[in-house]
Amino acid sequence: MGTFSWTHLLIIALLFVLLFGAKRLPDAARGLGRSLRIFKSEVGQMQAESSTSDAPAATPAAAPAPPQQLSASATPAQTPVAEPQQGHKTL
Repeated sequence: MGTFSWTHLLIIALLFVLLFGAKRLPDAARGLGRSLRIFKSEVGQMQAESSTSDAPAATPAAAPAPPQQLSASATPAQTPVAEPQQGHKTL
């Protein structure tokens, strides 16, 4: 009951011919072939992009520099705040 026999496939083929007509079946098959070809190429491009994006991440990175300790007398530098220029709107 799990597989189709040749009679089942023949009945399905006859239904397709009756529903779509003999003239439209080659066009439908051609369109299906084109869409499958496009789908395969897109999947191939996605796999190629993912393999190229994974390649740089797979290389070992250099060891990070050890964190620096600030002495008690050292104060963190303050960054100046930029004033908006005349004529520019701010958010």
